[in-house]
Amino acid sequence: MRTKPRETEERPGRELAETISAAWRTTHNVTVFLVSHVPDGVWAAPIPGAPRKTIRMLAGHLHNTRCMWLKTLGRPHGIPVPAAVDRRKVGRRELVAALNRSSRGMEALLRLGCRLGGEVPATPAYAWRNLPLDVGHLLTYFVAHEAHHRGQIVLAARQIGSRLPVSVTAGLWQWTKRAVE
Repeated sequence: MRTKPRETEERPGRELAETISAAWRTTHNVTVFLVSHVPDGVWAAPIPGAPRKTIRMLAGHLHNTRCMWLKTLGRPHGIPVPAAVDRRKVGRRELVAALNRSSRGMEALLRLGCRLGGEVPATPAYAWRNLPLDVGHLLTYFVAHEAHHRGQIVLAARQIGSRLPVSVTAGLWQWTKRAVE
């Protein structure tokens, strides 16, 4: 039985936590970039095929989902849960501030997992049980969820005839730039 890791093996630790945190902050910055650049006329527009939903509601869903994960997995470990937003009324500035708060919580949740050997402990509130709780799967799920809804926002704007400027759609892929914002 080995007691020491080989030189090529790495244990979850500070470097992993920094890498995971930086990756989360970048995806958060991409989300904030999009929310900040949705034109006024698009923000409250109904989504084609789902007239009771608006682009504002899709964007608000991102923050509220983060809050749900923080409540489910973070709160039992002392991670604060920000207040949800009213998806029907939230303004862009208010949502960006809320997203910044929930991002700090999501980063704390991922760092918790890194501190605990690479996995966030399941809590009694975690009833879904469909997602492995190691930090790699959590980060991948969180990033995929946000990217999915960012794509919906871009597509919905196009469908209503308000195609977002190329500077915005191309800006979603400028991860090096978003990483330092």
